[in-house]
Amino acid sequence: MTKSATEKKRVRRTPQNGGRDLSETPSKKGAQTKDVYQLFAEKVRDNKQLPSRWAIMQETRVEYFRGKDFTVFMKNHPELREILGADKRLDVDEIVNTLLRKHLLVRCDRLVKTVRPGKKKLSSWPAHLEIHTEQEFSENDGFFAWTFMKRRTLWQTILSFLWPLLALAICLFPVYPYQCKIVVLYSCAGALLFIVTILIFRAAIFGLLWILLGKRIWFFPNINAEETTFRELVRFWPEKDEEEPPKWTSRVFYALVAVVFILLLRHHAPDEAARARYHKKVSNIIDDVLDWSPKLALSGMMDTKSVVNATERSSPPTEGSTVFSPPPETDSDISADAGRDGVMDSENGVDDLPDPSQSRSSEEI
Repeated sequence: MTKSATEKKRVRRTPQNGGRDLSETPSKKGAQTKDVYQLFAEKVRDNKQLPSRWAIMQETRVEYFRGKDFTVFMKNHPELREILGADKRLDVDEIVNTLLRKHLLVRCDRLVKTVRPGKKKLSSWPAHLEIHTEQEFSENDGFFAWTFMKRRTLWQTILSFLWPLLALAICLFPVYPYQCKIVVLYSCAGALLFIVTILIFRAAIFGLLWILLGKRIWFFPNINAEETTFRELVRFWPEKDEEEPPKWTSRVFYALVAVVFILLLRHHAPDEAARARYHKKVSNIIDDVLDWSPKLALSGMMDTKSVVNATERSSPPTEGSTVFSPPPETDSDISADAGRDGVMDSENGVDDLPDPSQSRSSEEI
């Protein structure tokens, strides 16, 4: 076989795919599959039917879910499988393992693996996590955290533009009109009083029921907790107590401590006169803040400047000063000057000239 025939056969064996190489197909297919799983992960995370919580993992706040909840979620929402296209018939564990390989998820484990004193079992939703050594799906004891940033909603975008305006409005509070200052002051005071009242109320109910019945009942979740969601915040009825009942000796001890604390507060409570003084002092401070305005501030500055200028004009020049201002004339100085000039001012404002006869008699003498 000649060389030209061999070259012709090689030319015939070249792929006739419009000049595209077959090696490019797997990479594009992989990129397309990655986009599909990315879209699937975003849809699952935005769905509120999948129970999730926030926790701290390596000093980072992450959102995570449990493996058993994800299995139930996929059974109740089979329409989400249509996003995966050709992989819609995969099992739940295969889908999660694919998300793990694409670094859209990371399997986590609870940081504290021992039961705390007074509790029967570990918490169902731990607040602190760590990365698990085995990055595979586990339905029973698996926690999975999202690794990508959540898509920003329209409301979050609007808030991001409103935060600088809010900061500027807070800085301009002294120049508000009086009525606006009153509204802002009482609104902030009411919100602060509401939060403090809730904290005191739930602490008092917890302590009373713990001492009398030995039950741990927290009405309203702890509003200071970072992992508390808004849905949990507005929940009124508490969850079931999972801890062991306390001993009666502890209950009696803390009851005595509470009684002693209340008696000390009552003994050291301020009297009516001290309360009135404190109320007057606070009222004066609030009135100064509410009554302040730029016009009053500028007028006060001008009054201070005029007083300083008047003081400088009335004070005698000091040694070494270059500017000389004559001291104000007094009545004695005016009388002395008039005596030297031979002219005296009468009370009626008419100049009294000396009598010529008296002047001639004095000359004869």
